[in-house]
Amino acid sequence: MTAAEMARIHAAAFADSRAWSAEEIADLATPPGFVVTVSQGFAIGRSVAGEAELITIAVDPAAQGQGQGRALLAAFESAARAERLFLEVAADNRPALALYHAAGWVEAGRRPCYYPRGTGGAVDALTLTKTP
Repeated sequence: MTAAEMARIHAAAFADSRAWSAEEIADLATPPGFVVTVSQGFAIGRSVAGEAELITIAVDPAAQGQGQGRALLAAFESAARAERLFLEVAADNRPALALYHAAGWVEAGRRPCYYPRGTGGAVDALTLTKTP
């Protein structure tokens, strides 16, 4: 999957946020960053010194609810090969929170008003962690 394809999927999946450019995605995927993909989605992670961060998971809206997010999360966890995993998620992203909690991720903190919304205002980010 090309960076341009990932940028298109990211923009569609996060329509209420600023879209990431293909160049930004390519930069994030550069080591220590890595990408895992499925047919209609991707995840970008970064792994350093026994810790890994899930930077984003994006699934094309037309393919959501079909298990691709779950497959991406499992692929990220496997590829990360880390002792401790981290991610941030918007507090209002109920489908993502359900996915992460079902996979054993737990809340470790909160960043108030972290994600700006196109309609004005911002929503909190929840920091989640997992020890595989």
